[in-house]
Amino acid sequence: MLSNLKLDKTAEKNIKKWLRGKYDDETKNTIQKWIEEGNTTQLTDSFYKNLEFGTGGMRGEIGVGSNRMNKYTVGAATQGLANYLNKFYLGDDVSVAIAYDSRNFSPEFARIAAEVLSSNGITAHLYPELRPTPQLSFTVRELGCQAGIVITASHNPREYNGYKVYWNDGSQVVAPHDKGIVEEVNAITTVSKIKFRGVKKRIKSIRPSLDKKYLKAVKSISVSPGINRKQSDLKIVFSSIHGTGITMVPAALEQLGFQNVHVVEEQAKPDGNFPTVVYPNPEEQEAMLMALAKAKEIDADLVLATDPDADRVGMAVKDPTGEWQLLNGNQAASLIIYYLLKAWKKAKKLTGSEFVAKTIVTTDLIDKMAEKAGVKCYNTLTGFKYIAQVIRETEGKETFIGGGEESYGYLIGDKVRDKDAVASCAIIAELTAYAKHNGISLFDFLSDMYKQYGFFYEGLISVTKKGKSGAEEIQKMMADFRKNPPAELAGSPVILMRDYKDLTSTNLINKEQEKIEKGMGIESSNVLQFFTKDGTKFTCRPSGTEPKIKFYVGVQGKLKSKEEYNSTFESLKAKVKQIQNELNLN
Repeated sequence: MLSNLKLDKTAEKNIKKWLRGKYDDETKNTIQKWIEEGNTTQLTDSFYKNLEFGTGGMRGEIGVGSNRMNKYTVGAATQGLANYLNKFYLGDDVSVAIAYDSRNFSPEFARIAAEVLSSNGITAHLYPELRPTPQLSFTVRELGCQAGIVITASHNPREYNGYKVYWNDGSQVVAPHDKGIVEEVNAITTVSKIKFRGVKKRIKSIRPSLDKKYLKAVKSISVSPGINRKQSDLKIVFSSIHGTGITMVPAALEQLGFQNVHVVEEQAKPDGNFPTVVYPNPEEQEAMLMALAKAKEIDADLVLATDPDADRVGMAVKDPTGEWQLLNGNQAASLIIYYLLKAWKKAKKLTGSEFVAKTIVTTDLIDKMAEKAGVKCYNTLTGFKYIAQVIRETEGKETFIGGGEESYGYLIGDKVRDKDAVASCAIIAELTAYAKHNGISLFDFLSDMYKQYGFFYEGLISVTKKGKSGAEEIQKMMADFRKNPPAELAGSPVILMRDYKDLTSTNLINKEQEKIEKGMGIESSNVLQFFTKDGTKFTCRPSGTEPKIKFYVGVQGKLKSKEEYNSTFESLKAKVKQIQNELNLN
């Protein structure tokens, strides 16, 4: 009956493997039901491939199948990781720290990972309760573990879960370890190769003392503690959007001296169904509505909200008319760097060896500010593991101030090696206190930055293409852009193309090519960038963790006064929309 459905060969092969293998009856019955119903779409999407490690690890919808998050895919990933660790650290004692977020099945998947590791002779340090992803990064370093695992799908919809792997420096795995782990995972060709039966003595519960050490590390990033104490009554609204932020953010804000924090209670309870939002993503206005309503109610100074695993943070500021405006990730990253550079200079901490870091799709405003401050700015591929790579490779020679990426993830200091919403909330509160101490609002602080350096605006266009056919469509779109680069964008000629797949930079006027230097967060990747004469930047990048292709458009203009903020913003926003229409990115 299966052969009559005319399925993709890989899907059919995987389905047969699951029906014949040592999988539980409930799983097999589900597959059989789909076959009897002739549900080829469900069968294909669930089995046409195995979940792979992308820029953020393994991520997918929860359910039955080789392309889904379930006991078996988590078990295979962990068995592959265990095999790689035991080979790489041959003869050494190996330990792995494990944390998980509030998503459905996160505690169960974390426990499965711990049991598989322990049955392979590896000590698993498991958090007994949900904790933020950045805390796991810190814990790997603090406990001297060889690796780490976080069960999370970050800000994805509720039907998703995921699996992130970290290396011994607390960063997400990069080459060659990522490919080595994938090879070992792919070698798990039958479920019988997965050692599910745990060894109790090798599973250790992580003690509460690690919470205190992590919070102490967050406190250490403060540059203006005296100002925080003077502005202790700063009104802050915080929402954890049913995620892990509730475990650490209020405590972090309190220890910096902020005593007037208002938690959005309706969203404070961790819940993988995220009942009050459509998407648990602080990038979405809908997810911020309750926090914004609370801010209006109490006339707050600042609004903050974290995603389920608390590695991303959204923020809002009040404009001169009293209306709240959400800042995008580029604006928040810019504000953080703007403040840090000011505060470090005032504290006489700039010695000439400092640097900031960002991804190639993040605003170039950060480059401009760093250059003026005499601070180096590294640009890396998308994914915080590349920023962590720069920190690792410069350790002992240069000092990391802070960095970020447009997707609402920021890092301050080097005690954590992944984006950290807990620390970000702390430093955003501090920069708000700094502005208030100097007699201006947070909106004024933002406007002053743009008046000094130029108004940079970036838009993100995300196109979803699900399943096998969607993946093929995405590859065709990239091929078309490579073959036929846009001649102009919003009336300005395209003069430069960077192709990170073959690491070449091509001058489209004289056709001269240069190699893009590999290293420091740069390697071969399926990313294209186009630059126009007027400074517009356009980037095409297939997502490594979701069935999407993302287009980033960066434009810039001048801001003469804060009164012209909204009109300038709308003008730049319209320019991004014009480019979107010109390229038919809908």
